[in-house]
Amino acid sequence: MSAAEGYADPIQAPGTDEREWRAWDGWDRMPDCALPTQGRVVVVAAHPDDEVLGAGGTLARLAATGVALTVVSVTDGEGSHPGSTRVTPDRLAELRAGELRDALRQLGAEQAEIVRLRLPDTGVARHEERLAGELAALLRGAALCLAPWTQDAHGDHEAAGRAALAACRAVSVPCRLYPVWLWHWARPGDPRVPWAQAARIALPPGVQARKRAAVDRFVTQIRPLGDAPQDAAVLPPDEVAHHLRAWEVVFG
Repeated sequence: MSAAEGYADPIQAPGTDEREWRAWDGWDRMPDCALPTQGRVVVVAAHPDDEVLGAGGTLARLAATGVALTVVSVTDGEGSHPGSTRVTPDRLAELRAGELRDALRQLGAEQAEIVRLRLPDTGVARHEERLAGELAALLRGAALCLAPWTQDAHGDHEAAGRAALAACRAVSVPCRLYPVWLWHWARPGDPRVPWAQAARIALPPGVQARKRAAVDRFVTQIRPLGDAPQDAAVLPPDEVAHHLRAWEVVFG
């Protein structure tokens, strides 16, 4: 049983230790995911940092081969610290946009096009149909879409993933879904996870180093904004550790 089971909100519950994930023998049963070597890939993120946490190494690999990248920030992530004593939502939105640009530079993807759709943080599901339409327009002619996993236990992630899948079906673009919070609330071999649909993307050492540097750019998320409880880090070190492996996983 994972530490998160039995909680109404599994993201707020204690998470599964990364050492358990590293020791799992299930990784070797996952096939390798083939990546495009040309064309354009659209990367959808519910909040700035999701795309780097879940697929930053993949972005670095794609950029290194000359694949064009369009990174879509569905929200600006302005709701990550409600009630903060140090920063307003508007200021946080701009800080997070800057962190994303810096992170993409660390990944070698500074040429990526960034599209900010500015849907409300924590309210993506209310705009899912509109989002699907906007994504379909951005996806035309793309070789691949990477989007949040639709079972990630975060409402914005799941809505963004559903909208991306609908858009991809409309314009006949393949879609792969990357998890972010799965590694927190699930456990190795968890029956709630469709492991048979999972594929692995290997990250060579140089790519791992790029991803670590990129994750470090999200200061508003990995470090406290201040001393008050509402200014605590969203992603403490034990959570970040899930995203610093030598591989990434996608579904679909």
